[in-house]
Amino acid sequence: MRNKFGDILWGLGFIAIGVGFAGNTFGLWDFRLFFNGWWTLFIIIPCIISMIQSGVNTGNLIGLVIGVLLFINSNGFLPRHIISKLIFPSILILVGLSILFKGSFKSNYKVNIHKNYVGKDGYISITSIFTGHEVRTVSENITGGAVTTVFGGVDLDLNNAIINKNITINVTSIFGGVNIFVPSNVNVKVSSIPIFGGVSNKASQSDFINYPTVYVNATCIFGGVEVK
Repeated sequence: MRNKFGDILWGLGFIAIGVGFAGNTFGLWDFRLFFNGWWTLFIIIPCIISMIQSGVNTGNLIGLVIGVLLFINSNGFLPRHIISKLIFPSILILVGLSILFKGSFKSNYKVNIHKNYVGKDGYISITSIFTGHEVRTVSENITGGAVTTVFGGVDLDLNNAIINKNITINVTSIFGGVNIFVPSNVNVKVSSIPIFGGVSNKASQSDFINYPTVYVNATCIFGGVEVK
């Protein structure tokens, strides 16, 4: 349900932007996307969605703090030299808190290792913010997944997963990269929203009617997704 809510937030965001520009056409308002610090939203929003989908962890909390500090800096709410000096101590404080309160800042993934993690319902949820994850499933029945990267990377290996029905994997890649490895006994269908990014489907196409289909829905903003 939390993963679905994250998708709803992304959808509403794009709808709001589209309505804003449409209103400009009819002279209803003066909508401007590129305000001071607009680019920091590509850090702030995914971090908030990550918190909703996967809970608060060290990665998304650090990303959110950095995004907010950069937004404040871009709008001149505080002197620039103060903001630049706050970023590093803020990271140290958050890392220290995560060590002291490991039960409060939960993380389902470890950096740069193969991690066999699937929810009880067979749903995979991966969030990579300013880091990298290598996730390999082994003999689990997969029902779908959600992958979010922000200035990070994810390798999701499904070669040894059990996929016996159609599944959907929703991918959001912002200034990041995602590689998805699928077994040979599935069909792959890709749909994407590329914004200065792209999706590549290099998986072998079997097109057997009896094979399940892996649907990859990707949103790429200065990022890339590759299915192999």
